[in-house]
Amino acid sequence: MPVTYTSNDQIEVYRFNLPVAILVPLFAVFLQAFLPIRFPFFAIFDLPLLVTIFFAVARRSQVSGLITGALIGLLQDSLSHQPIGLYGISKTVVGYGASSLGVKLDVENAGTRLLMTFIFCVIHQFVYLVVARGLVGLAVGTNWLHELGSASANAVLAVALFAVLDKFKQRA
Repeated sequence: MPVTYTSNDQIEVYRFNLPVAILVPLFAVFLQAFLPIRFPFFAIFDLPLLVTIFFAVARRSQVSGLITGALIGLLQDSLSHQPIGLYGISKTVVGYGASSLGVKLDVENAGTRLLMTFIFCVIHQFVYLVVARGLVGLAVGTNWLHELGSASANAVLAVALFAVLDKFKQRA
């Protein structure tokens, strides 16, 4: 699984049609809110996080990554029973990190996508816990073995999902 450095001349920045940029995150948040109710095993996946990572890496702009993560996270917060801002903050951090990493590495490789998504899933959960416990004062417990399994499942799903979403990319 080679991870290669990408020079600034080789960086391809992508953009998306407005309907794709709006409907894909909305659909991901909708699925995340309602599928685990009917299929409890689906709760292991975090589709809004995967969409945040994909758009941030494809656009390769830290500002765009921040905004994408914040909007998707706040939308997800609005449909959860958690205080507003927990997902917003954690997805903002991930959006910034993913867009920053997208500038430095070849993120079109399936192995790189797998590893990158795994790491960002762990970072997302860590930031979520820090914010929930430290800023909000929630008594949130976690099972890190479960979280590592969830990160692995999300990483595998991300490789397939990113291949599908690649069809919507347009060169900027």
